[in-house]
Amino acid sequence: MATLLLTAAGTALGGPIGGAVGALIGQAADQTMFGRKSRRGPRLGDLAVQTSSYGSDIPKVFGRMRVAGTVIWATDLVERRSSTGGGKGRPGTVSYSYFANFAVALSARKVRSVHRIWADGKLLRGAAGDLKAQATIRLHDGDEDQPADPLIASALGPGAAPAFRGTAYVVFEALELADFGNRIPSLTFEVEADPATVAIGDIAAELSGGLIAPGPTPLLGGYAGSGDSLRSALGPLIETASLSIVAEGGTLRIAAASGPPDEIESADCIAPVEVTRRAAASVPGEVTLSYYEEARDYQTGSQRARRGGGSGRSEARSLPAMLAAPEAKTLAEARLAALRIGRTSAKLRLAARRADLRPGSLVRIEGEAGQWRIRHWLLERMEVALELTRVTEAAATEQGAAAGVAVPASDLIHGPTTLRLLDLPLPGSSDGPSLFVLAGGVEPGWRRATILFSADDRLTWREGVRTAQPVVLGAAMGQLQPGGSALIDARSSIDVELLNEALWLESCSDAELGGGANLALLGAELIQFGSAEPLGIGRFRLSRLLRGRRGTEAAASSHSAGEAFSLLEAESMLSIPAPLAAVGVRAVALAVGVGDVADGVEAEIIVTGESMRPPSPVHLGAHEREDGALVISWVRRSRAGWSWTSGSDTPLGEERETYAVTLTSGAVSRSFESDEARLVYVAADRQADGIAFPVTINVTQIGTFAASVPASLTFG
Repeated sequence: MATLLLTAAGTALGGPIGGAVGALIGQAADQTMFGRKSRRGPRLGDLAVQTSSYGSDIPKVFGRMRVAGTVIWATDLVERRSSTGGGKGRPGTVSYSYFANFAVALSARKVRSVHRIWADGKLLRGAAGDLKAQATIRLHDGDEDQPADPLIASALGPGAAPAFRGTAYVVFEALELADFGNRIPSLTFEVEADPATVAIGDIAAELSGGLIAPGPTPLLGGYAGSGDSLRSALGPLIETASLSIVAEGGTLRIAAASGPPDEIESADCIAPVEVTRRAAASVPGEVTLSYYEEARDYQTGSQRARRGGGSGRSEARSLPAMLAAPEAKTLAEARLAALRIGRTSAKLRLAARRADLRPGSLVRIEGEAGQWRIRHWLLERMEVALELTRVTEAAATEQGAAAGVAVPASDLIHGPTTLRLLDLPLPGSSDGPSLFVLAGGVEPGWRRATILFSADDRLTWREGVRTAQPVVLGAAMGQLQPGGSALIDARSSIDVELLNEALWLESCSDAELGGGANLALLGAELIQFGSAEPLGIGRFRLSRLLRGRRGTEAAASSHSAGEAFSLLEAESMLSIPAPLAAVGVRAVALAVGVGDVADGVEAEIIVTGESMRPPSPVHLGAHEREDGALVISWVRRSRAGWSWTSGSDTPLGEERETYAVTLTSGAVSRSFESDEARLVYVAADRQADGIAFPVTINVTQIGTFAASVPASLTFG
């Protein structure tokens, strides 16, 4: 490059003689600045692997490219501690989450925007600009006047923070690392530097600092220019595209062609033309070109050109350029054709009057076929010595090629959180109520949210924990009819619509129903469903129902259209123990997800302690003996056991067995306490108390922490 440049400068100053002097000086400079020793050009791997070492190349990005960048600043990882559980001598659970603050340089020239960002190959930022993980991201476009980033300035102190002017970089603030094994992931960025395709000539002009003027050259979708010299940054691109840099009027111009070829007549030659033709086996028989392909999320593509008669060698070239498969195939074919026809070279000695010829230009030689490109020009002893290579006369036509099938990273919008806080009669903490947080989203891309919890109506908040997997949430499209809890309800059905179309419900067998499968909350009733018939668009018809599960029979007769539906799966529910003092108090859950507003999403309930409440007694009955005594009996149930596996009574589940029995006749009411599942109310006492028939009987089991819902019967 320096040879061509200084030759042009010398000619402008002193004609052909000045050009010769310039060429000699330029050759020496070329060996110093652009020599083959220690030459390092752009490689595809430079753009795919993120670095953080000193001396790493920061490419100049043109068009649109996917680059990994270089970490130019970082703090230590930030650790946050949260604890759950504990109390009454039981160990709590302490968990740690980690966040990272760092900056990544992307381009050594100004860029317009950053679009998608990949982390460990998965999308961290989607095409719509939405984030898939918790973080704050700021782009500094590389303007020469850009200020220092506020986070870097706060860490390094006023006046000490570099602004990295002229370098486009991205700052990550508080990137949550839970999804990446608590480490900074390997990041790549879709960078747009120019709004459309960019000409190779414009790339050369900028990389050379304006020393090379652009001519008519092919367009590229994107290019990342880097290397330790101008030759290494541009050489592979120029050679692969068969371009020339020609001295014209004191300037250097890069072009695919330099106009009509100059004619060299026999009369111009001082000596016969020396033509050398190397054997076909001296050149590669195959050219392989590696590049980046936008249609495959900028993954590396490879196109090959093969010809018979060459050697078994293959020339492998890597271009840090964004190409379509047909374009890459065309370049590979053109390169192979150039290698084959370039086996023919020539040497000429011309009279000094032909010093107007310039390196890089095309010529025709009288008596020789084809066109030739001047590779070397030397004026010596008033003679012009030329070394030339035969070139193809026309560019290769576009070749058919396939890019292959890409498997793009999922780009689903996370969206806002749908949050439910429930007080359910499910097993939980043994020394206080257990509440359950269910979270999901209306968008298929929703994954998780950070949950904060208050058991005292927002006076204090428990440190954040992460929700489990998305819960299958929805709403009833109609009203479920009342049903009993003793048998499978084969007559009733209910249609539900789920939050998004990615959610799904599965049918199960009767045996699986007996094992507790497909437990769901519909309104306030716990049900199980054996059949889930897809209706399309996220809708299902649920039938073959088990009703009033875990003591929720009373809710089986109080359904309404549009009430909430929640599938209860242990792996997707977050159980939060609350203190005993929380019973009767308002509890609040706060979700902060990637797609939520800054204040998050709240759900609240008044705690009733359903997990501590024994289920209501069943099989409540009464009869009057011959002596007039009223005998009342029932069967207890236990929150500690719902499967009758041994044939014996299930565990009591409470510290002691106690029942409250209330009899009401008109305006008269009488209450008793019993330590067994029966009560005998003698006739004399009943008459003295004024209890006449008909009488309403309510039986409540008194648990250790709470009382059951009463079982009710009217007798007489």
